[in-house]
Amino acid sequence: MKIFCIGRNYIDHAKELNNPVPSEPLVFMKPPTALVVNNKPFYYPDFTQELHYEGELVLRICKNGRSVRPEFAHRYYDAVAFGIDFTARDLQQRLKQKGHPWEIAKAFDGSAPISVWIPLAELPNPRDICFQLKKNGAVVQEGCTRNLIFPFDTLIVHLSRYFTLQRGDMVFTGTPAGVGPVVIGDVLEGFIEGRQMLTCVIK
Repeated sequence: MKIFCIGRNYIDHAKELNNPVPSEPLVFMKPPTALVVNNKPFYYPDFTQELHYEGELVLRICKNGRSVRPEFAHRYYDAVAFGIDFTARDLQQRLKQKGHPWEIAKAFDGSAPISVWIPLAELPNPRDICFQLKKNGAVVQEGCTRNLIFPFDTLIVHLSRYFTLQRGDMVFTGTPAGVGPVVIGDVLEGFIEGRQMLTCVIK
């Protein structure tokens, strides 16, 4: 199983971090040990003082494919989940300043809590899915897939150019504006089309 992640896929999020808007998908990966399932708690790591949440939709790959053509891309995913891409922002900034890879700031153990899946067929408009993240009951992030810089099908085409997609792979599709820090005791809740999908307690 591979966990692909897409950075800066909403214009407002790129701007809030003073990053340039990408001209093609910015791809990084997380290992399976990053996953946190079944609403298990997230334990604040001891190597960061500035841990940020990044709520996003996650695609489930449903068939194997390589070099997928655009007209067939929609056949390669069948469900979405709510995921959080936790980021050790202070560590990431130090690594970026040195020109070093920043996987340890993004791909550490437990950095990817994820909800159960919703089949796309159960959503009112699979081409325009809205989602929301609350922190301690207050909305901090809202996004809709119509605002993606690179839509789902574009991501499938791009990823399959470099990697063989396999059934069960996941794609974290990018976070909208509103990312911010968490502290021990915070509670994060993820929603898709108004349905609560994920509860993540910071321990």
